[in-house]
Amino acid sequence: MLNDEKLSSIDWEKVSGLIPCIIQNIFSSEVLMHGYMNPEALSITQKEKKVTFYSRTKKRLWTKGEKSKNFLNVVKIILDCDQDSLLILVNPINQTCHLNENSCFIGQRSYFTDFFYLEKNINAKKNSNCNLSYTARLHSTGISRIAQKLGEEAVELVISSLSNNRIDIINESSDLIYHLIVLLHQKDLDFLSVIKNLIQRISK
Repeated sequence: MLNDEKLSSIDWEKVSGLIPCIIQNIFSSEVLMHGYMNPEALSITQKEKKVTFYSRTKKRLWTKGEKSKNFLNVVKIILDCDQDSLLILVNPINQTCHLNENSCFIGQRSYFTDFFYLEKNINAKKNSNCNLSYTARLHSTGISRIAQKLGEEAVELVISSLSNNRIDIINESSDLIYHLIVLLHQKDLDFLSVIKNLIQRISK
């Protein structure tokens, strides 16, 4: 959240009382939508920790999700260097766009975004009917079998790398990462915890 010093540095006169806000998914890095806040909307957003805009068409405050319940839960608010726009990092509830899309900017892709939804899809199958997918069946076998499969895939990747077959290396790497994700979710962890740990190591 913005502290009082940052709030007081917003150039409201420059933005004619409405500061533009970019809303970004903190986990997938997707830009979800764009809107405007007046001082009251920003204050409510800070207090309630749910994104509230000022609607220029409705001429009133509106909380994103007030009807759909697809709220944008605020994690962090960042003021730009010119003090005239905001970047708001959020944990969204369901789809953001009224067209039932994750983002109003349909079609944007990034490596991290694709990986986020891949992991989300794998995790969704954890508690599903084990007859519907390999992932569900694998989860149903328990951690010992999952760990065994991960070890097998690691060995196969080593063998592929020694043969220097690029296609095999890609395929076996994909298998290894997939089984690693399954193992993490079986232990109620996710790949983000691994990334955070790697970042902490680098910072040292």
